[in-house]
Formats: sequence, structure tokens, C-alpha cells
Amino acid sequence: MPTEPQPVTLAQIVHRAGEVVDPQGGDPDVSDFVVRFEDADEPVTAIEDVEQRIAEAAGSVDPDSGPVQVAAAIATYLAFRRDETSADPDELVRLAVRAEFDGKPPRSVSNWLDLNEIQA
Repeated sequence: MPTEPQPVTLAQIVHRAGEVVDPQGGDPDVSDFVVRFEDADEPVTAIEDVEQRIAEAAGSVDPDSGPVQVAAAIATYLAFRRDETSADPDELVRLAVRAEFDGKPPRSVSNWLDLNEIQA
């Protein structure tokens, strides 16, 4: 009987990012972003350039969508901080946005943060 935890997959971290950004699943762009990774069952640690893979998917959905950009930031953050997958959603957004945009998020992300009353 294995005692080691299963490795976190890319699909799992993107799904978590989608849950955080769009808990009701009503944003079609966020849903499209998440669906692009539904079969990505490889451990996130095995992906050579996970940041680029996530960024390309976000850009192909809608590069100007604040929710998609936040979801991509969270997924990228979780790719390196897998221990944070169960963190409080607002705290996860704050940490991911700070890490991804170095304190200067684009207007679409700032607008999404304001709309959701989250201080990054």
C-alpha cells in the first residue's frame, strides 16, 4: 500500500485555478481555459516549460480576459507551489498575482481584482 501522496497533475492545478476564479463555472473563457487541460494527467513536475504551456493556452483563449489571466497566474503559481493548492481562494489570488505580475498587473487583471474586492 503506497504511503506517498500522488503527484499533482497539470489538469488538477488548472482545475483548481478555474474553481478559484470562477466558482460557479459561468465564465465561458475560464471554462475553455480549464477544458484545454482536462487530459493533462502528467505530473506538473514532469513538464519542461509549464509556464509557457499555461501562457500559450491563456493567450489562445483570450489574452485580454482578466479572469483567464488570473486563472493562468494561479495555475503557474501552483505549478511551483503545489503545497498551496488548498489555500484560501482570495489568498491564492493575491499570491499568484503578485508572483506573476510583480506588483503591476495589467488593467484587465486589476479590473477583475477590483470587481471581486481582492487587494493584490
